Parts: sequence; structure tokens; C-alpha cells
Amino acid sequence: MFRIRRVYDNTLPIDRDAHIQVQEILRQQFSGLSVKEIDSLPGKLLNPFKYQFRTILFVADDQRHRVKGFALVNYAPDLNFSYLDFLSVQPTRNAGGIGGALYEKVRDEAKNLKVCGIFMECLPDDPALCRDKETLKQNKARLRFYERYGAVPIINTAYETPLKQGGDCPPYLVYDRIGQKTLPAQKSTRAIVHAILTRKYGKDCPTGYIDMVVESFNDDPIQLRAKRYVKQEAAEVKTVLSMEQHIALVINDKHDIHHVHERGYVEAPVRIRSIMKGIEQTGFFEQKPAHQFQERYIKQVHDAKFVDYLKRVCTHVEPGTSVYPYVFPIRNATRPPKELPVRAGYYCIDTFTPLNRNAYIAARGAVDCALTAASLLFEGYRITYALVRPPGHHAESKVFGGFCYFNSNAIAANYLSRHGKVAVLDIDYHHGNGTQDIFYERADVMTLSIHGHPSFAYPYFVGFADEKGEGPGYKCNRNYPMPEHLDGAGYRQVLNRALKRIQTYGPRFLVIALGFDPAKNDPTGTWNLEANDFYQNGLLIGRLHLPTLIVQEGGYRTKSLGTNARNFFTGLWEGMHRE
Repeated sequence: MFRIRRVYDNTLPIDRDAHIQVQEILRQQFSGLSVKEIDSLPGKLLNPFKYQFRTILFVADDQRHRVKGFALVNYAPDLNFSYLDFLSVQPTRNAGGIGGALYEKVRDEAKNLKVCGIFMECLPDDPALCRDKETLKQNKARLRFYERYGAVPIINTAYETPLKQGGDCPPYLVYDRIGQKTLPAQKSTRAIVHAILTRKYGKDCPTGYIDMVVESFNDDPIQLRAKRYVKQEAAEVKTVLSMEQHIALVINDKHDIHHVHERGYVEAPVRIRSIMKGIEQTGFFEQKPAHQFQERYIKQVHDAKFVDYLKRVCTHVEPGTSVYPYVFPIRNATRPPKELPVRAGYYCIDTFTPLNRNAYIAARGAVDCALTAASLLFEGYRITYALVRPPGHHAESKVFGGFCYFNSNAIAANYLSRHGKVAVLDIDYHHGNGTQDIFYERADVMTLSIHGHPSFAYPYFVGFADEKGEGPGYKCNRNYPMPEHLDGAGYRQVLNRALKRIQTYGPRFLVIALGFDPAKNDPTGTWNLEANDFYQNGLLIGRLHLPTLIVQEGGYRTKSLGTNARNFFTGLWEGMHRE
């Protein structure tokens, strides 16, 4: 078994290991490559300006992250072509189908990039150009492989001229039209060939060699060699979603045990069903099971006494009943009452968030989902989604409230911060007071929140623009309190400001506290965002091209939840993957 995924850089352990394995395959399979060329692989991914190509690396690996094959593609947006630099498979018994799967992914990527075609070099199958019989046999097999896809050598050129007089096995320039009806014109082909020779070989070419080869392309359009090995029509370009193009979905399977039936309690299980019904139509999602994480990850973010209290009080509440705070510690806050139900006000910020037998279990399940989704970013996914309830962004270090008990997105952000800076963008209608409180004095996690102004919107006493963080965290907290009435265009203006601030901060990961309560007619909000607005918001966020964890927060108009969720994730996916 194998999976195909794109490797963007070498900042995560899984990707550093993939680079090392790819470089080892290059050493084994391409003995003529210099050490400098092999060692340049990470730099090609990180610095396209230096190498004048945008390099794309796909690997086929197994569940233990052992690389079985790879494809290295150079994309030239200035001349609108792709160049397949290397496609190689580890020579093992179980390598069947890997090369074909990798090349199908390369073709799909080229089609998505809307290039004029894929160019590549293949060693010749002509005995006059290749003297070694064993090498000639391998060359024929390689050309047969590409012929299945309609990729054949360009003829009537001097491309097969050796760099050194008398040299053996000079390569053909092979072209795959990836289903396009017209062939490239002479002018554009000459520019492409010049780019390939100068950018790939540079100073290795003798004086005058590049001009000689370029000027030999006289056919307009280019001419292709007739097929020699394959009779059937060229294979169509298939849509191939590699691993990082799927959205890993982790659902809190314990969410529905937390069902409060009191009138007016809108945080209900139907929210999850509505969202699921909407997003399953996209075809992007790949559901993953949640794993149990140790309580220490919660206590790294939440006060240990608060966590222990929540566990104890929920265990002692009678089944079918709920406890609501009715007294709050304005005075003598250092002396909490002994009785657990009375102490609820000591740990809560409102009068409508109940404690019941299942609240702790459901909240703990939500945390496990968020941490699982965060960990999947280390496995190669670019977008992961923790579809959870109860929500979490109102839960501060020492208190719960706003339907929230544990701050799942903050716990996940803290978990991710071990591997680099994190930005948490809260796009719920209500201010993410809990996330702000938890990271207010930290510089390694930036928190941003776009929300209704505290003068009229919950949680009322926090979320003002002048709250910018303290100590090391100064200027790492940014609030965007917005007016009572706001449409999609106005929202996008402030969203763009927040995204620019994130780009300046330069995080390794992005966490989105996702609320659908900015939607028109949401019972808890006053704004007027519609389905296309959520699509546009997702598109803008996706264009950051950061590994992104989505944690579900609010959104309570069940009639539009599914549609808005589908539009948001469609925009997010397109922004992330359509370059």
C-alpha cells in the first residue's frame, strides 16, 4: 500500500525524512548526478527565484513514511510549461503501479496549472545514439511507459546532440500534450527549450550549444514522433487527489450525549448533522478516528484546579439535571465555596452554560478531536477539520462559559507550537476571549479575532481594539470589533487586514476558530453574511498556503449551516490548492 502526497518544504520531521529518502534514491538510481545537484533539493523547494523554477515534489510513501518513489517537477509560470525532472521508484518487489500513479498525479497537477504541456528528457531508443544494449533496453521500456500517456519525442531537432563530441546516449526531448488539441508553436517552444537548457544545465553547455539547439526547432507547430510501442489512444488526464489535497475530518462522536433540552439553548446536536450534510457533497473530506490524548495537554492550557473541578462536578450532577451559576465571586474571589454546585459561579462567566453529567465527557472528546486533527498536519495533510461540539473559544484558562468548557482550539494551538509559531484566527461572530486570555503574554502564538463589538455582543467585557497583549505577547493579540450591522464586503475588508498581519508574523501553522454565526439570520448574531461570502472568506484564508487546522465553534441557524459550511470549505480548498 502507498499514498501520494506533496512535500512543500523540509520544516516538519516527516518532510525532512522524505527529503533524505528522495536524495538517497537519487544517489542510487542516477549515478551521474553530482553531490551538489542532490543536495540542492531542499533549496529548490524553498527558493524558486534562485533556481528560476517553482519546484514541486510528490512522494509515494507508506504508513511508516517510507518513500517508495517520487516525482520532481519544475513549473515555469513565466513560460507556462512543466518540466518533469525526475520520476523514480525504489527498486523493490512491491513497486508495481507506483510510477504510473505518480505520473498520473504529475499530469493532473499540470492540467490544474493550465500549462501548455509537460516536457521531459528520456534517453534514446535508437541504437545509433545508444551503444550499450542493456541501457538501450531500459530506454525502450521508459519510452513505452510514457507512450501510454501520449508522451513521445519531438522530432526534426538537434536536441539529441551530445554536449561533448562522441558522447553516448544524448536524451530526446519528450512532450506530453496532456489532452490539449493544439501543439506548441515554434516561437513558444524555442523559448521553452532555451529555458530548459539554461536553467537546468547552465554553464555545462559549450559556447554556442544552446543557440544551436534552440534554432534547430523550425517546425511550426512542433512535430511529434509516431508511436512505436502502444497502439491504444493516449490515457486521459485523471483527477488525482493526493493526500495533502484531502481534508482530514475528525468528528466528536461523543457530542450528542451533551444535549441540553432547556428552551433557548441553541447549541444542539443537530448542528453537527447539518454541517455534515453540507460538506459531504464536496468530495474533499477523509474521515479519521479521534485518538485519546493525556490530560496533561489540557492542563498545559487550563488551570489544573479548574480542570479537576469540572471533572468532579460533572460526575456528581444527577443524570438529566443541570447546574447553572447563580452567584459570582465579585468579592472574596480567593475563597471559593466548598459545595461544588455553588462553586460553579467561581469558574463560570455567565448564567446560561450548564454543568451536567455529560458536559465534561463531551468537552474532553472535543479536545481529543482537535488534538488528533492537529497531529494529522504532521502526517502530510494541509487542512484538517475538527468538527466538534461543545465549542471552546470562550473557555479561558480558569473559567468556562458561552457554551464552552475546554478551549479546544487553544489546546491544539499550544500543541502545534512545539514545532513553530502559530496564528489563531477566530472568525466566530463572538470574541474569542478564552483564546486571548490563554495566549495574552506569549509571543509564539498570535491571536486575532473578528467579532461583534463588546458594547452589544457577548462576552461584552473583553474584545476591544486596544487589547494588544502584554509582556512578550505585546502586539501578538489583535482584535477587530465590528459594528452591529455588517455585510460580506465589509467583512472581507477587515479579514484582509487580519490576513496581512498573519503574513507579517510568519507562522508555521494556522488555526481557524470557525463560527458560522456571522451568517444572515443567525439567532445569536446581527450580521448578514451569505453563502458566497463564506466561499470568499475561505478562498482568502486558503491563499495563505499554511498548514491549517479548523476547529468548529459557533453557528446556530441550522437551515443555512450546511450550505455555508460547504461554501467555506470549497473556497478554502481552492485557495490552498489552485495556484
